Amino acid sequence: MKTRTLGTTGPQVSLLGLGCMGMSDLYGPADENESIATIHAALEAGITLLDTGDFYGMGHNELLLRQALQGRKREQAIISVKFGALRDPAGGWSGNDGRPAAVKNFLAYTLRRLGTDYIDIYRPARVDPTVPIEETIGAIADMVKAGYVRHIGLSEASAQTIHRAATVHPISDLQIEYSLLSRSLEENILPTCRELGIGITAYGVLSRGLLSGHWSKERDMAAGDFRGFSPRFMGENLDHNLALVEALRSIAEVRGVTVAQIAIAWVLSRGSDIVPLIGARRRERLTEALGALDLQLTTEDLAQIERAVPAGAAAGSRYDESQMHHLDSERG
Repeated sequence: MKTRTLGTTGPQVSLLGLGCMGMSDLYGPADENESIATIHAALEAGITLLDTGDFYGMGHNELLLRQALQGRKREQAIISVKFGALRDPAGGWSGNDGRPAAVKNFLAYTLRRLGTDYIDIYRPARVDPTVPIEETIGAIADMVKAGYVRHIGLSEASAQTIHRAATVHPISDLQIEYSLLSRSLEENILPTCRELGIGITAYGVLSRGLLSGHWSKERDMAAGDFRGFSPRFMGENLDHNLALVEALRSIAEVRGVTVAQIAIAWVLSRGSDIVPLIGARRRERLTEALGALDLQLTTEDLAQIERAVPAGAAAGSRYDESQMHHLDSERG
């Protein structure tokens, strides 16, 4: 497994990371035994970066990760944790909390659920507009000094917020959606991160399944599946987006690879400072994703991909209106 370093101050991690959210939440039911087997397979393949959030399944994902890591050396995994998203007992969303006291409270519970005495990368899931980012990052910096956190990350932050956060403490990486269908970070956010020596951990590289090559209009979604409320999966938007996938499939077939592999390889090609997070819930999907590491896209491949799926080609926003409102990254 090749590695990349997250920014100039972050840890060295595997070329691909494993995003664990779908094992506990938002994509419908998951098989717990298969989820643990997938985490084990990822570690055995050399994947070191494991991404979770304390609000994924209201703590379930952290407990799942703890179970999967039992009996292994703590240093084998680089654990990235998002915090701050507020949930209710029905699974609804109640905003974000970036207050310093809340930061330390969230961390205390995370350390206990994961069964570890430190977190490798700790980051607010969303920027709390009611709390200066300097205060949120300052609280995490206190936890770095105390030894409970190794590195500080950000998630879905704007260029301005990134600059402000970096004045308080070095930022290892920004976690943000990046795929052929989601490229809004390229104008301001990516250049800012590169200016400041901040890496990118890219989630949604398969656009929540749209770019997997396995999605169809006939697919039934379980109750509570996030995609049932996502504009990109609705009506004419879905027709348009699946047509883009078919254009991508024609390129993939010539190379003898899958749509998912070419989509992941495209994200990898965008820079050595970018690490894609793969949201595989099953070993077969993990194996497919790992196959992207053997794919070297040529200049002609990249030109064909750009023609098939140009920037801004996706129909529909990446979240519904209420969730888009919470994305500081969409403010510039």
